Amino acid sequence: MADAKNEKIKTPAVSLQLADGRLVEIVYSRETNRTKFAIFDEEKFDYCDEITLESGEILYPVSASNNLIKHKAVLLPEKPEEYGSTAELVKAIQEYLYRYIDLSDQFRAISSYYVLLTWLYDAFNELPYLRFRGDFGCGKTRALKIIGAISYKPFFASGASTVSPIFHVLDTFRGTLIFDEADFRFSDEKAELTKIFNQGHSKGFPILRTAITIKKEFDPRAFNVFSPKIVAMRRSFEDQALESRFLTEEMGQRSLRKDIPINLPDIQEDEALSLRNRLLMYRFQNLGKAKIDESLVDHSLSPRLNQILVPLLSIIADEQLMYELKESVRSFETELYTERSFTSEGNILEVIAELFEDNTLPNIPISAITKSVVSKFGEDYDHPISNRFIGGIIRKRLRLFTMKSNGVYVLPATEKSKVVQLCVRFGLTKTAPVQAEENLLSKRL
Repeated sequence: MADAKNEKIKTPAVSLQLADGRLVEIVYSRETNRTKFAIFDEEKFDYCDEITLESGEILYPVSASNNLIKHKAVLLPEKPEEYGSTAELVKAIQEYLYRYIDLSDQFRAISSYYVLLTWLYDAFNELPYLRFRGDFGCGKTRALKIIGAISYKPFFASGASTVSPIFHVLDTFRGTLIFDEADFRFSDEKAELTKIFNQGHSKGFPILRTAITIKKEFDPRAFNVFSPKIVAMRRSFEDQALESRFLTEEMGQRSLRKDIPINLPDIQEDEALSLRNRLLMYRFQNLGKAKIDESLVDHSLSPRLNQILVPLLSIIADEQLMYELKESVRSFETELYTERSFTSEGNILEVIAELFEDNTLPNIPISAITKSVVSKFGEDYDHPISNRFIGGIIRKRLRLFTMKSNGVYVLPATEKSKVVQLCVRFGLTKTAPVQAEENLLSKRL
């Protein structure tokens, strides 16, 4: 019994930062088919097969016989290598991307910096996602394979995979999720995948999964799904809030460059490994320096888009690219507002705003809103528009308060300020979102 108590606990590990600040990363040698730890101490690095923590726990690298490593579902660097300057590293990444995938110049630059972000992502609290969208045969999968191969601890999965392993791999490896064919056929799988994307953009929001111990005790497990994610899909997610977290390249909108190889040459894997090695050194030397640059917040954009944009902007040194990226996101935000304005909620909001402007009565009857919606948008609906239908959307989707007055349901004038804010969110104002909110506040004052 005494020997059992004194036996030290051994735990597999992938990456960590030690109490003294040293960074530890798993590396894999194809020549020896072994994994080991690379430990970086300010300016130098060394290798070891295990690490003993102050608690006495012994950490050892996940074995090379692990199926994820064995079958290249997860790719690792072999050793840290010098990369020169950040500009030289970005140039090497862009040249690699140019050889194998056909992207717009702007998105190739964005992708290059997104690769850098994957290697520093744990220095930030929020992340954007990268996406390639288009029909089959347009190069989405090739883009995932090429960019994924040089991302930080990439884990390759597809819509043919079950969702459960994704939770475990993200929690264990804490790397980049590379997901192909994200258009799930079944609603339950789509819901689970959506949870990963909705929770995984921000630190501190693990996903809880039911678990029962051997003793039949309820012991839910928290899975950390915060990580960079690069996705290929044919359509869009129905959730517009989730849609706003993606930086998207529309594929297949131009002829494929003739110099791009149809089949990838064997040398591509060697090129990717060389870049992973240099990017590992980039992580070692820059993780402690990476931080949010608050001066990059653009107040003409919504808080949501600033949240996903600023981490990427914080590592971009090219001012022209920073400007182009902001403009690209700005046009995407305009598209979201336009799409939202054409929904039932947008139609009803537009009518309510007009009635509040024109109506001299303190409250607006729901029946008046219904009448105006029928008159203005009735032809767009394939079902009757009733007071009950309109009232349900007002209360349940727009979260506006209605009350009964003189025997009829009305929208009280006290809700006018909420309506103004909702019009801003739905893109129903001609004023920029932030400016519109400032105008609203000045009216209140």
